[in-house]
Amino acid sequence: MNSLPSEIDSLDARLIALLDAEPRIGVLECSRRLRVARGTVQARLDRLAARGVIRGNGPDIDPAALGYGVTAFVTLEIRQRFGHDPVAAHLEEIPEVLEVHTITGSGDLLCRIVARSNADLQRVIDRVMSHEGIVRSSTIIALAEQIRYRVLPLVEAAARPQP
Repeated sequence: MNSLPSEIDSLDARLIALLDAEPRIGVLECSRRLRVARGTVQARLDRLAARGVIRGNGPDIDPAALGYGVTAFVTLEIRQRFGHDPVAAHLEEIPEVLEVHTITGSGDLLCRIVARSNADLQRVIDRVMSHEGIVRSSTIIALAEQIRYRVLPLVEAAARPQP
């Protein structure tokens, strides 16, 4: 577990918002826009990265723009004797599986997957289910994205002083 402080301040929040809005912006331009020294920006970025707050600088990819217009959430029940790790390793080999979380409740794993069509979704689910450690699946197809994955409101809330 990371023992570094979890707090961020308003400068961290402004820096993260700027990088979110313009991911290709450089450190020097960040310092100019935020009106702080270049070294301050670099130190803040290094600290945020070391704490795992900033996990990458890659592009934000839209699966639909790549031709994967169907998004589904799949709950998996697994055979407990196999454990989660072998099943997760299997799922990691499937490109259409975007994320997997161990969950509580009626299932064991929750997956977000994408497919090119409903017929292609069946192919992906069949591949997911091909592991002997998976007993059952339950699939929910997303019809529309109401709120896109976001963290900036959380960043802004975290930067506010706690009462």
